[in-house]
Amino acid sequence: MNEFMKKLAGMVLPSWMDRGEPRKLLQTARRFWVEVYGWVTWPLNQFDPLTCTPALLNLLAYDRDISRFDGEPLELFRRRVAYAFVNARDAGSVEGFISIFERLGIGYVELLERQPGIDWDVIQVRVTDSQIATNTQLMIQIIRQYGRTCRRYQFEVITSE
Repeated sequence: MNEFMKKLAGMVLPSWMDRGEPRKLLQTARRFWVEVYGWVTWPLNQFDPLTCTPALLNLLAYDRDISRFDGEPLELFRRRVAYAFVNARDAGSVEGFISIFERLGIGYVELLERQPGIDWDVIQVRVTDSQIATNTQLMIQIIRQYGRTCRRYQFEVITSE
């Protein structure tokens, strides 16, 4: 409940007016101002990717350079659009890349760079088998969009206990 709604709910009449017509008038005024508040805040709520209509979500996604992959759930698409700016900022570092995976609900991920016996431009992405089974398309999309340009990514499956 926001501050306006709290103030509206906190309005009380004096004890000698708290019955009959004045009480009905107060209740009607509360309902009216709740309705007006909804009208005023509706346009602002449309720019929240987590709650806006799907048509506007597609427009926000286009603006933020996010494309929906086949079979992507709407809730995941909303999160990707909502975190697009933060993910783009975090894309350059190992910690940031791990944060991207956490924000989008993939979970624990390890990134290993410049490992002995492997080419210098290969980054190993360690994930569990359940993560790669349920989020294959999402992981590929994350690497395609936020991965480093001159690097190759190699998935390595680890067992979770």
